[in-house]
Amino acid sequence: MSAQPVYTVFWLYKATPRWRELPPDAQGAARERFLRVLGDTEDVRLRGAYSTIGFRADVDLILWLLADDPERLQRLAVALNRTPLGQALEMRYAYLGVAGASQYDPTHGPAFLRGVPPKRYLSVYPFIKTPEWYLLPFERRRELMIEHGRLGDEFPSVLTNTVNSFGVQDQEFIVALEDDDVATLVTMVQRLRAAEVRRYTQLDTPIFLGLRKEPEDVLADLS
Repeated sequence: MSAQPVYTVFWLYKATPRWRELPPDAQGAARERFLRVLGDTEDVRLRGAYSTIGFRADVDLILWLLADDPERLQRLAVALNRTPLGQALEMRYAYLGVAGASQYDPTHGPAFLRGVPPKRYLSVYPFIKTPEWYLLPFERRRELMIEHGRLGDEFPSVLTNTVNSFGVQDQEFIVALEDDDVATLVTMVQRLRAAEVRRYTQLDTPIFLGLRKEPEDVLADLS
């Protein structure tokens, strides 16, 4: 697991009516330009591109990116915005966080930090705990998180990725779950509702489900 902080961002886009008014050849050229910019950097790594069409009405695609410096993420966002396709996309949400080991279990951390390949489906959402949670003694919080983790261990195929956003965005955490089967994600999250730590959840919506595809296929879905 990386000892250096890794920044991760989820960019959630919606195609504007302007995009669908373009002729097919203009759309094709715009997609190619967007893909060139997206792939023309060694400083930012793409974890996955996801199509959300049919899953959410307010978002069409998700880009999940990683970098060692948030400025590199911003530079890429600016470059993408300047492309013809970028000008026809509206960024509806941008969730930024920094990844590291868990304070309750230093051996545990986001799956992407361990080099685990991404899975077919992504479920991502912001997360905020109640003020009462932070007033509990550390050992009690640790006990509750261990119980939560044991319930999650019943679903070994699910990859968990939780990153911190304290003080830099509205949410405290971003939770990203990955699996090849949507039903498994549903069953696991339902099972975790039985954990006592659930009492201390203040917010865990909106939730976005995306299907991972090659970036060119995700963009093709916009037409």
